[in-house]
Amino acid sequence: MVVEELLEVVNHEGIVIKILPRSEIHGNPSLLHKVVHLIVVNKTGQVLLQKRSYKKDVAPEKWDTSVGGHVNPSESLEKAIERETLEELGFLCVNPRFLYSYIHSNSYESELVYTYLYQYEGPFDFNKEEIDEIRFWNLDEIEAVLEKNILSDNFKSEFNRYIEHTQKNT
Repeated sequence: MVVEELLEVVNHEGIVIKILPRSEIHGNPSLLHKVVHLIVVNKTGQVLLQKRSYKKDVAPEKWDTSVGGHVNPSESLEKAIERETLEELGFLCVNPRFLYSYIHSNSYESELVYTYLYQYEGPFDFNKEEIDEIRFWNLDEIEAVLEKNILSDNFKSEFNRYIEHTQKNT
């Protein structure tokens, strides 16, 4: 028997209100839950994207943030990043840099997103059940495909915030 993933429903400050099964949270955008994103860059500033598997229920076959996943109940953000990076890309992410947090909402769900940055060149041992391929992209390559239907909506939102953050902090 497979046990369904449990997630914390939180308020806009990230304070836990209750814990519900993933199936009750996804599909109900009035229920906010925490996720972590990790933007992996190489030494030249290219951004690593993952192409989500066709088996994924959210944004199948779309290019997405390097790493992204739910924060488990009572789990720290740093532990969530570490766990998700190991699960998805197969390496240990130590001391990523926190960039920003924001709320991302669409007709399907609402997420309180905590975004981190990490420079890493590889090697990668990505999860072939969840990810079809990975590759580093130049920022102008990403900008050129923003209006095409190959990027996840979540990543489009993330990318615009990342560019804005980078421009403010350089």
